[in-house]
Amino acid sequence: MRADKTIIGILGGVAVGALLGVLFAPDKGQNTRKKIAKKGNAVTDDLKEKLDSITNSFSEKYNSIVSKSEEFIQNEKDKAKV
Repeated sequence: MRADKTIIGILGGVAVGALLGVLFAPDKGQNTRKKIAKKGNAVTDDLKEKLDSITNSFSEKYNSIVSKSEEFIQNEKDKAKV
């Protein structure tokens, strides 16, 4: 969980840094807006990928816990029958 927060924090920092860099760059307003939009889209895509990764990881862990719990319950039922 900490690694996920660290990654999100780093991506957020990169996004803020990129935004500030573009805003202070000497360029036309239209070009600056295009650059901001591109960076925003790139950051959004990265965040979506990370969120998908976190979701998949959570789902795998959840399914593993459910499976182990069902196995444990069945073992205990079998022991109770003996």
